Amino acid sequence: MIEHSVKAISATAPTGPLAGIKIIDLTSVMMGPYATMILGDYGADVIKVESPEGDVMRHAAPMRHPQMGAMYLQGNRNKRSIVLDLKKTGGREALLRLSATADVFVHNVRPAAMRRLRLGADDLLALNPRLVYASLHGFGEEGPYAGRPAYDDLIQGLTALPALTGKISGEPRFSPATMADRIVGLNATHAILAALLHRDRSGEGQSIEIPMFETMAQFVLGDHMAGRSFEPPIGPPGYSRLLSPDRRPTRRATAISARWFTLTNSGPRSSARSARKTRISATRA
Repeated sequence: MIEHSVKAISATAPTGPLAGIKIIDLTSVMMGPYATMILGDYGADVIKVESPEGDVMRHAAPMRHPQMGAMYLQGNRNKRSIVLDLKKTGGREALLRLSATADVFVHNVRPAAMRRLRLGADDLLALNPRLVYASLHGFGEEGPYAGRPAYDDLIQGLTALPALTGKISGEPRFSPATMADRIVGLNATHAILAALLHRDRSGEGQSIEIPMFETMAQFVLGDHMAGRSFEPPIGPPGYSRLLSPDRRPTRRATAISARWFTLTNSGPRSSARSARKTRISATRA
């Protein structure tokens, strides 16, 4: 009976490039959970730590069972879960015991709150010098907005994404996806992997910061800095191709229904091929 149980456990043990890496996940909503979900997909043992109230995304409809909302499930696969009240001595001590043998500690709690709980980078790196301590928050600690709360829509607005959409549609609109959360979450995944590689080469853990605003600003400006990339500027900001009102799917009506198609090209030859295919399709229709 015991032998059978051992085989069952080993058969379901994580596999992948991060197998054997232990991650303490003190994140909620979407940015942090998305980052740690990817690390779990790569085989890491992710232990999600929730407060007694639970991650707020548990309550986001739709759901089949109470406190198991669809987006919560989408962002927290491949994870184990534990509830700890970190404001109580026992809860904090339990988290420290988990962190003492962890490879990565990830949180998206505001830094001041982590310091009050005595769970800041200095506290945990003193306990575990090989730890990668990753802080995901709204604004960089050395910037003018340090310590302020942030959510996806706010960061989209601050980095001008709705305004850029408005240049095309005539009215500012947020992206119909949690774009800031997921883009910054992807960057957090890369930063954590780089810190783990550094740890393996040097034996040293470290504290890393992944702020939403600064990360998204770089992401947007990479496309839209345009003429302002130079000193002195040689033109206005904004990548004209991306802001063209004609950059959209093409509508084609048939006898049965209307459908939308995406046509694209990447140069003169591609344009010619695309035009020929379009003419052929129109002729056959």
